[in-house]
Amino acid sequence: MRAVTITVQGGSGKLTTSVTNLPDPDTGEIVVDVAASGVNRADLLQRAGAYPPPPDAPEWPGLEVSGIVRALGPGVSSRRVGDRVVALLGGGGYADRVVVPAAQTLPVPAGVDLVDAAGLPEAVCTAWTNLVDTGRLTRGETLLVHGGSGGVGSVAVQLGVALGARVVTTAGGPERVARCRELGADVVVDHRRDDVVAAVRDATDGRGADVVLDVLGGGALPDNVRVLAPGGRLVVIGLQQGRRGELDLAALMAKRATVTGTTLRSRSPREKAAIVAAVGEHVWPMVADGRLRPVVHERVPLADAERALAMLEGGEAFGKVLLVP
Repeated sequence: MRAVTITVQGGSGKLTTSVTNLPDPDTGEIVVDVAASGVNRADLLQRAGAYPPPPDAPEWPGLEVSGIVRALGPGVSSRRVGDRVVALLGGGGYADRVVVPAAQTLPVPAGVDLVDAAGLPEAVCTAWTNLVDTGRLTRGETLLVHGGSGGVGSVAVQLGVALGARVVTTAGGPERVARCRELGADVVVDHRRDDVVAAVRDATDGRGADVVLDVLGGGALPDNVRVLAPGGRLVVIGLQQGRRGELDLAALMAKRATVTGTTLRSRSPREKAAIVAAVGEHVWPMVADGRLRPVVHERVPLADAERALAMLEGGEAFGKVLLVP
């Protein structure tokens, strides 16, 4: 099999296409011939040597794929050879074949393009577990999504709308603002031009956001606390503005608010399987009927993975960049 491996870590790193062996599927696992792999910011961190894969994952990047089931390991009855599936991985998606627990896969809904479906599993699982499990978002609440043009953000906007929330999101520049509105956001703030905190307060009659889904991290922490409504929940899932920030505990206490930091990749197989099952039950019907769709910026050949990562790093991509073997 072919895989895109990291030959030099640190800084911008270096990737190369290599030939490597794929292990046989263990109990509960399946082999998938990859149709496409999703590109994520975690891959940038791994290339830089700052986000190593879990011990049981391959050394090369890639947290999600779509493809066709090629083989079944012992004990697998939920999938059949030839099924169209998406898979949530701990790593190893930058390849033309993967081994994955069957419980971390879902069937591709009818009418969804198999290649484009690779942009769903990581983003949907991240958005679902952080908005619903951690953020406890309920119908009628206000959700602020930082970075509605990103891979997770573009899905979180759609999911928030489908769940009945009032969705506010941020984007950089008029074109991205317009495209986020097309995704269903009620209010889109151009963070390059406008004061995000003031804009959210204006949009909520001064109350603020009940849930904030944040990819920025430390640099945005003070403003995120300021923008929270009473009882608000700030869920931090990214560190684009650094890992350290100043937290005004008095402001947090006065609002009876909470700050939670989460990751998906480091969770146990059992936890991932539970999240995937919940997504299959609650979100997959939204994908099937068109309320939620993959947002794909570009399909890039697997051998050109460095260019795909450059799109993400430079802020060029709207939605997902996909690698196609």
